Amino acid sequence: MGISTTLWLIPFFPMIGYLFLALWGKKIQRSMVPVIGTGVIGLSALITLVTGFNFLTGQPAGTVIEQHLWTWFRIGNFHPEITLHLDALSLTFIFVITFVGFFIHLFSAEYMKDDEGYSRFFAYMNLFVFSMLILVMANDLLLLYLGWEGVGLCSFLLIGFYYGDKKDAEKNAYAARKSFLVTRIGDTSMILGFFLLVKSFNTLNIAEILASAPAAWEVDGQLAFWAALLLLGGALGKSAQLPLQTWLPDAMAGPSPVSALIHAATMVTAGVYLLARTHVLFEIAPSVQFLVAVIGAATLFIASCSALFQNDIKRVLAYSTISQIGYMFLACGVGAWSAGVFHFMIHAFFKALLFLGAGAVILALHHEQDMFKMGGLRKKLPVVFWTFVFGSGALASIPLITAGFYSKDAILWYSFASVKGSTWLWLAGTVSAFLTALYTFRMVFLTFYGNQKTEVSHQPGLAIKVPLIVLGVLSLLAGFMELPHNFGHFTPFSDFLNSVLPTAELVSSPALGEAVLQAVAGVLALLGVFIAWKRYGDPAKAIQQPELKGLAGFFYNGWDFDKLYDSLIVKPLVWLAKIDPHDFVDYIYKGVGKVNLAFNASLSSSQNGKLRIYLFGLGMGAFVILTIILAL
Repeated sequence: MGISTTLWLIPFFPMIGYLFLALWGKKIQRSMVPVIGTGVIGLSALITLVTGFNFLTGQPAGTVIEQHLWTWFRIGNFHPEITLHLDALSLTFIFVITFVGFFIHLFSAEYMKDDEGYSRFFAYMNLFVFSMLILVMANDLLLLYLGWEGVGLCSFLLIGFYYGDKKDAEKNAYAARKSFLVTRIGDTSMILGFFLLVKSFNTLNIAEILASAPAAWEVDGQLAFWAALLLLGGALGKSAQLPLQTWLPDAMAGPSPVSALIHAATMVTAGVYLLARTHVLFEIAPSVQFLVAVIGAATLFIASCSALFQNDIKRVLAYSTISQIGYMFLACGVGAWSAGVFHFMIHAFFKALLFLGAGAVILALHHEQDMFKMGGLRKKLPVVFWTFVFGSGALASIPLITAGFYSKDAILWYSFASVKGSTWLWLAGTVSAFLTALYTFRMVFLTFYGNQKTEVSHQPGLAIKVPLIVLGVLSLLAGFMELPHNFGHFTPFSDFLNSVLPTAELVSSPALGEAVLQAVAGVLALLGVFIAWKRYGDPAKAIQQPELKGLAGFFYNGWDFDKLYDSLIVKPLVWLAKIDPHDFVDYIYKGVGKVNLAFNASLSSSQNGKLRIYLFGLGMGAFVILTIILAL
């Protein structure tokens, strides 16, 4: 069987896993739950590897393969399809979703084994993987939107996974609602953009829209501007970028594997996928593309400052995720699409590793998440320690030996040397890279060095260690996929992506060369590690939890965006709702309800159990229908 006939198997297995666990999860043996939940993702990952190998070795560059399954409906020339799409961009995302997703599911088998909602957890995770695969494999906007809203639903379910009588249940439910409502703002913007595209091109097919748009729209024309801006709104919501970034730190209420899969490796990068998939529209609207770069640069700096003052290990990683996605947006904004997608893949490896490593620490310390109550764990949890250091090195972009250095360096270079870049964008990215190294190794030293403050109650098993080791190796070595052309017969990963994404246009003679900027970035990363070591790495110093007042409190609270939104939006709306609880709008909906109740009462009275009345009704209905047919 060829690639074009087996694509459907990739999302099929996660859906089967979800259906089985949702319907019969409580009836099967508990030991079979992770076998099914993890096994179906493993099958998808295996099929993806085979598909990817055949695609890379048997297809010329730029090949697009599609498998048509069926048509939703047909109205004239308008016929949205359920067709799966495979090219270099979607293959990259499919690989990350299934491969990283498999190891996160494997980790969950041990992490969640004592939870009463074991089967429910794996059912939700399988449904998420299915939805995310549909999102990146869709060939038209309607199918993409189905996957888009599917991951939003799963995010809500998994963030609020701990509910009922459990500790912090109300807080968890609030975090789930907040994520759902904030991302709905972006989703509304995106669906309006889809409506505009359908109205302009009378099709939902993404390839047809991108092929027609350059000829139909003027550069930075009104339609091009609004279409790109509305799509950007959707990307901002899902990817937690300014001004819709406030939901992600609270989303850490979910279990650590949820944070690793949804809020680090896959869902929050859906916005990056949307930008890359519709890159033609942003190229036609350069003012919006520049806005993408500015938002990315601003977000990565703001989130880096906030991460530096967090006490909760998962909130450090949450703000770090917001910051790293900011780098991806910055890359897309300056036209370095391939660099942004490459950083997405590398980020998935090291950030999933860090969230899983944090989860292993939390599990070992009676579910303690405060870093100032940790310490001294490097000898107690050696595998967790070393793999966490590997992931931290990649996040901090330690030069030459970590994958994160190669992916982030490319973004910094293009932000400086690209025609669409600027010194200010590069400066924001470079300063944030220094802050990243500082807060990352602050986290490492507080967690693993110094005096042990909490006893270790759980030693990780193989189901936890194996994913950490695999992701740790990838966090070190995956950056070498971007080796230069003259390294044997190796093709750089960016060339693979450039078969479907445009290359960045560089200025004719940059003021500084790439080697100089690499050296600057490398020195700043090492300086950040050194400062973190001097402040937090000495076991002899008693590290006290800082008082979060003034500027530190401002950064700790995420620059007080929640307070701002409460003051400008939430409180005024609540006030308006309370000043007149019986306004005319209420009467409209109450009236609709009363009319429906009246119809219900009248129709219910006709069900009196008298056969002659029923036969009379059938006869009258047949008489009316025949009369209408004869009249027409």
